[in-house]
Amino acid sequence: MKKIGVIGCGLMGYGIATNLLRKGYEVTVYDTNPQAVERVIAQGGSGAATVPLLAKACDVVILSLPTTDLVESVLSNEYEGALHFMKPGSAVLDMSTNDVATTRKLEELARSVGISYFDCPVSGGPEGASSGTLTIMVGGSDLTFQKVSSVLQAMGKHVEYLGSSGAGQIVKLCNNMVVGGIISLLGEALLTGEKAGISKEKLRELFQKGSAQTKVMDVFGPSILHETYDNVTFSLANMLKDLSLYQKLATEVGVSTAISDASHELFNRANATGHGRRDSSAIAELIEQEAKT
Repeated sequence: MKKIGVIGCGLMGYGIATNLLRKGYEVTVYDTNPQAVERVIAQGGSGAATVPLLAKACDVVILSLPTTDLVESVLSNEYEGALHFMKPGSAVLDMSTNDVATTRKLEELARSVGISYFDCPVSGGPEGASSGTLTIMVGGSDLTFQKVSSVLQAMGKHVEYLGSSGAGQIVKLCNNMVVGGIISLLGEALLTGEKAGISKEKLRELFQKGSAQTKVMDVFGPSILHETYDNVTFSLANMLKDLSLYQKLATEVGVSTAISDASHELFNRANATGHGRRDSSAIAELIEQEAKT
């Protein structure tokens, strides 16, 4: 499977597409933003004018899209949905983070027309996408997983097949709830320590030497320390979406969200006050602003 289509050429989609190009794949991309498509074409890729044209030309269609509704529309729209135009035996790798129930519904629809559908949410950010070192959490049929394994290995350093459809999304939603919760705690704890007389830099240094050590500090800590919230590693709006999906999942399986509610509400407030397009670490700025009131 050497002909790859990528739908969605934002920070993640661009990295995925250019990494695959460097590894010898034929890559065709589609995005509603022409400039995003041109960036990939400049690196040796091809552009498709419509989703159907991309779907017809590719063995594997990769999705890197911001919302569940958009994933569902791109795949199953009555007139232009990719599943209506893909060849039997081809595959969809949905690398977005999405609702578990919708993921399973789309997998059933794809299977009914002879197409393999895998939920493949990722961790590692734009840098991991560009370097091909993502952690990829995979759910879908074990019978057809080997068909797409080589493509996944080209994109990820850690590719983990977890089970049937939806399994990848379950792990990713739980992962991002933990990440969002830690970002919230870091914002509060670093500010508390600083106001009590210890610099954020010293606190960070000692956290990373002790039992509070966390990779979240490595990824989002610099933005908190230097207040560079407009350098987006993972947008606050996207994190809020994932936290909301996590809470929906927890409610569906009968788990109390008492612990995650505080972080979810904090991200909601930040988004409502205009921080959505900034980095998730902008939560720290909201915490500081609220401490002044």
